[in-house]
Parts: sequence; structure tokens; C-alpha cells
Amino acid sequence: MTKLEDYLEEIINIFHQYAVPVGDFYALSKGELKQLITKELANTIKNTKHQPTINKTFQELDANLDGQVMFSEFISLVASVQETGHENIHKH
Repeated sequence: MTKLEDYLEEIINIFHQYAVPVGDFYALSKGELKQLITKELANTIKNTKHQPTINKTFQELDANLDGQVMFSEFISLVASVQETGHENIHKH
């Protein structure tokens, strides 16, 4: 695999570390999302231990309002973090 493919696979693996099986797929509860963000994005997302921040993030990600964050919804967080990181690189 290429370097980028390795990184993409690692994003999937990290999601699966925190998510639980729900039928044929995996999903994050609010608590699991908080654990993932707190441990994996502590230097990237501000206020990771601030519950209102977690609640807001969870609501924004849970597009279908089923009380869970599926991988397809989680990817929007990854994309947003990457976009912000890219913008910050060009500010310096």
C-alpha cells in the first residue's frame, strides 16, 4: 500500500478502536466519540473535555439523528480537522 492508503486505513482502525458493532456496521455513542476525540485529537480540537463541546460536535456529526455516529458521519469530522490543519499550514 502507499503511504496515503496506510493513513486512510489507520483512520478506519482508529474508528473501530472506539466504536461498537451495531448490526452489520460500527457506530460511536456520545461517550465513545468523547473518548476518541479526547485521546486521538487532544492537540487538534480545543475543549475536548468540555461536555458542551462534545455534545455540539456529536449533534453536528449525527446527520440522521439516530443517536449514533456512523463511520460515514465520522468522516466529516476527519475532513473538517484536515481542512483546518491545511488552512493553518498556509497561514505561517
